[in-house]
Amino acid sequence: MTYTTLITPTELQALQASGQPLMVFDCSFELMQPSAGAQAFAQAHIPGAVYADLDKHLSAKHGTPGAHGTMVAQEADQPASGGRHPLPSRERFATWLSSVGFANGMQAVVYDRNGANYCGRLWWMLKWAGHDAVAVLDGGLQAWQAEGGAVASGDEPSHFQSHFVLKEPLRRLVTATEVLQNLQQPGQTVVDARGAPRYRGEVEPLDPVAGHIPGALNRPFGDNLGPDGRFKPAAVLRAEFETLLAGRAPGSVVHQCGSGVSAVPNVLAMEVAGLGKTSLFAGSWSEWCSDSTRPVERG
Repeated sequence: MTYTTLITPTELQALQASGQPLMVFDCSFELMQPSAGAQAFAQAHIPGAVYADLDKHLSAKHGTPGAHGTMVAQEADQPASGGRHPLPSRERFATWLSSVGFANGMQAVVYDRNGANYCGRLWWMLKWAGHDAVAVLDGGLQAWQAEGGAVASGDEPSHFQSHFVLKEPLRRLVTATEVLQNLQQPGQTVVDARGAPRYRGEVEPLDPVAGHIPGALNRPFGDNLGPDGRFKPAAVLRAEFETLLAGRAPGSVVHQCGSGVSAVPNVLAMEVAGLGKTSLFAGSWSEWCSDSTRPVERG
């Protein structure tokens, strides 16, 4: 069976027992303490999981991924987006996937400890690389442990190198230029996943300018989760997004946040809700506000 949105701990345990080609990725991270994710992985992770670091493997902010997760200087290939966590090129991402042994025929399962805030990035990037068989572990490591899932500590053995082949992107990446050109046009609905105070421009702890893209709607990514840290039922998510969109076409939605990370839970939630595929402005607010000629709205 192929999982493409969410997978439960019970389903993952059954998948592990089935012998189906599988790779589990731990994407634990802390924005204000970048080393905390790797430390958390060393303390406890799903046995056999590969650690995917937001800064080192899933962005091009410190170079781009090379063999076995090492970083190499950017030369001919450029990041695929701007912002604080620019996407690496698809080619560099494929190089990293190959270095950790991930191959096209595998099912990928991604998780973190933060409500899919960080593992969603890898979920989206695999779709962008043309790989559909990737799912988020609903509830993360906490749900896994609550249902009796085993954990390991320390380092995992290195995987043999594979050869991951890029295919046509399955999700759409939107640039700042495209967002600007279509600003407040009926064919584009920007949805901002940041918290309401940041959206309104009352506070801005990370970027030099406060506010939001004019006309953007606000849907904090945490609103997709129930009290147990798992995604709300599909029918609930659908009703909430339909209320937010107020008649706008779901396919017109362009998701953004601060740097293209926490926007992805909204992308995933709309798919879980049966509202179809949407687009991602990966550069997000950090790229948008870096150009003073782009308009800013507050309130």
